[in-house]
Amino acid sequence: MKSTTLPMGTKKHIALVAHDSRKDDLLEWVRFNRLSLIQHEIYATGTTGWLLQRELGIEVHRMQSGPLGGDLQIGAKIAEGEIDFLVFFWDPLEAQPHDPDVKALLRLAVLWNIPAATNRASADFMFSSPLMHQDYERIVPDYATYQRERELRMAQFVAEELQSATTDISDVAPADLTPESGQ
Repeated sequence: MKSTTLPMGTKKHIALVAHDSRKDDLLEWVRFNRLSLIQHEIYATGTTGWLLQRELGIEVHRMQSGPLGGDLQIGAKIAEGEIDFLVFFWDPLEAQPHDPDVKALLRLAVLWNIPAATNRASADFMFSSPLMHQDYERIVPDYATYQRERELRMAQFVAEELQSATTDISDVAPADLTPESGQ
């Protein structure tokens, strides 16, 4: 598949998400990185966003709570190119009612090649990178070309199916369509 690049400016759009059992850990990480974080646009799911606004003293773009669709909203923003970096402190030991949404969010981070930190150590390493404070060109597959090629294949398939159906009807003799023929 061909690839293209998506620019990330010096001011990153960072999504911060944490399961309930990991919110304290995320808040501790946020306190440690406060001076750097306030230089960026912050997005978060419901309660996490509320806690972050209080902790950072800045406006946080708040989505719904995770179980109410917040993880999916963050995922949509990733797919639309609005999120550059994901910090998601999730709890691998506790089942969540929205586990499929969690998996979808992490899948989109990989699909769109955005940095995704899933614990404090990975967040520390990624966030301390010099790339965090400079322009960066993220390489992603050219999904627009992929989608056009897929639509072309589907149009060809539909045309072949219509041609086949037309051929099948033309094989039927007009006499076979009379009421006496039982059809």
